[in-house]
Amino acid sequence: MSRAAVERYCRLIARFSRSRIVVAGDVIADEFIYGRVERVSREAPVLILRYDSTEILPGGAGNAASNAAALGARVELIGVAGADEAGRRLRASLPPRVSGRGLLRAAGYVTPVKTRILAGGVHSAKQQVVRIDKAGNMLSAALVKRAGDVVARALGSADALIVSDYGAGLMSPDAWQRAMARPGTRRGRSPIVVVDSRYSLTGFRGMTACTPNQSEVEAMLGVRIEDDPAALERAGRELLNRLDTRAVLITRGSRGMALFERNKATDHIPIVGSDQVADVTGAGDTVIAAFTLALSVGAAFGEAARIANYAGGIVVMKRGTATVSAAELTAAIRAS
Repeated sequence: MSRAAVERYCRLIARFSRSRIVVAGDVIADEFIYGRVERVSREAPVLILRYDSTEILPGGAGNAASNAAALGARVELIGVAGADEAGRRLRASLPPRVSGRGLLRAAGYVTPVKTRILAGGVHSAKQQVVRIDKAGNMLSAALVKRAGDVVARALGSADALIVSDYGAGLMSPDAWQRAMARPGTRRGRSPIVVVDSRYSLTGFRGMTACTPNQSEVEAMLGVRIEDDPAALERAGRELLNRLDTRAVLITRGSRGMALFERNKATDHIPIVGSDQVADVTGAGDTVIAAFTLALSVGAAFGEAARIANYAGGIVVMKRGTATVSAAELTAAIRAS
């Protein structure tokens, strides 16, 4: 990378603190239970762990919000959490730069929890041995409408909106369209909208950009891409047209990223850092946060994608639901 490009990226990152970002979608409590391996059980061929500690971190839309905040933005998180213990601890885990005023409390709603049990020895890194998912219950139409009203109000002072749709229905395509149709823009312009939708991406027509991973693209279009550049090209161009969006950034794990824009050649971005990752938990949230923030401060799509690529390369070397700071990101780019 040229010195001019490095300096340009660092200037963009320095502006992140000026941005106001709204993150709306499905909030999950990421629970990590840590233990030390003692022995194999006599009851069954399983490990016996001696409990060490439990940690709860914001997951789903909460992790995207945490990553945007760690990079310097002021963030408003809009979602739903129950009045249960998991919801209470989730709210308490939000970082200082994330406002939880839009995190609606719903009586009777069960906060979704992903429990990961990690085990290791005294002198070894702990590895995930099992994950237990507890799904939330159905959201009422009244609650979805209430969340949409909060999103519409928040967009009046926002530079960008991240939609984090894990399929619970809070920010479904219909709910998003209704929120965007309500009056209220920032200085007469609409905010940048970047979408991460696990199952309904094709419903978010007209967004600014999206960041699906390759397996999601394959499932969405019913194709096999793997290492086939022609299949990747066809898939990216089809998504651009079908979604009526300005850019599609497909994340490809160890294969890097592919950025598709209208009337431009595909930008193939190789991974940075090591491909021996420690943990990919929440890496997509880091990518969408860095990508959106860069766009919000004036980066071109290619610049934003490369900044996000560095952020993703840093976070996968950390364990658990992790974030990347602006200082870490700047240092990694300078070191390149």
